[in-house]
Amino acid sequence: MAEGPHSNSTFPCPTFFILTGIPGLGPAQPWLTLVFGPMYLLALLGNGALLTLVQIDSTLQQPMFLLLAALAATDLGLATSIAPGLLAVLWLGPRPVPYSACLVQMFFVHALTAVESGVLLAMACDRAVAVGRPLHYPLLVTKARVGYAVLALALKAVAIVVPFPLLVARFEHFQAKTIDHAYCAHMAVVELVVGNTRANNLYGLALSLAVSGIDILGITGSYGLIAHAVLRLPTQEARAKAFGTCSSHICVILAFYVPGLFSYLTHRFGRHTVPKPIHILLSNIYLLLPPALNPLIYGVRTKQIRDRLLEIFTFRKSQF
Repeated sequence: MAEGPHSNSTFPCPTFFILTGIPGLGPAQPWLTLVFGPMYLLALLGNGALLTLVQIDSTLQQPMFLLLAALAATDLGLATSIAPGLLAVLWLGPRPVPYSACLVQMFFVHALTAVESGVLLAMACDRAVAVGRPLHYPLLVTKARVGYAVLALALKAVAIVVPFPLLVARFEHFQAKTIDHAYCAHMAVVELVVGNTRANNLYGLALSLAVSGIDILGITGSYGLIAHAVLRLPTQEARAKAFGTCSSHICVILAFYVPGLFSYLTHRFGRHTVPKPIHILLSNIYLLLPPALNPLIYGVRTKQIRDRLLEIFTFRKSQF
């Protein structure tokens, strides 16, 4: 039975919830807009620039960069699904969100997180083929296959995440209308439910372990193959060059999984030792940090993108 953190009274299925932001911070909450605001702006500008660059430059319309474009589009969606509401709550204080909008946000946040994890796995497989089978790479990894892979990842995410809002929508009574969170996270809403939430808890745990676990195993296996192929190269220069093609992707993987793993572990096992505001702060950083960092990582570390951006800025500078 879910325990109500606010009162002993119950409410019928509400027409709206009230998001409080990060409880316990009080007057300090608005100052967090100075952290999350620039992160969202970086995500918009950086990922928008990457998508535009891949679209207008035919030399970048290759499988590796198409996967990068899929990652940028996912990052844009993920950041936009929570950042506007988060900034409004932090700056203006608690705000109502319609019940249906809360379920929609819940779906998109979890679905886009699953898509991002899948795209990172696809990028790892792409690098494994590029390093391990360079001569066969153009035949094995084509633009059409990348398109099918991204579509499959999106459909998989929809199929596995749809039960989240449906499992919540089956409940008719809630113990409160106030969600002590900055967005409609699945477990934050489940904590308010009156009824047996065992199915919600088990499905949430199983999905987290299955999706992230399988993707992390796949990424680890891909980099095991990459390491094996790199160590077989005859010269140190060739090894450094082969490893350099993967360095950006490794940084992106770390930016996504390290905050996510830390947020997950503190939520599951540190509930009584780590204060709740820290849990909520970590979950928001986990969702906004990778979209802000990814375009910077690829813009700085990927030669083709870096050179193309320098060409554009140099050309525009020469016009003035």
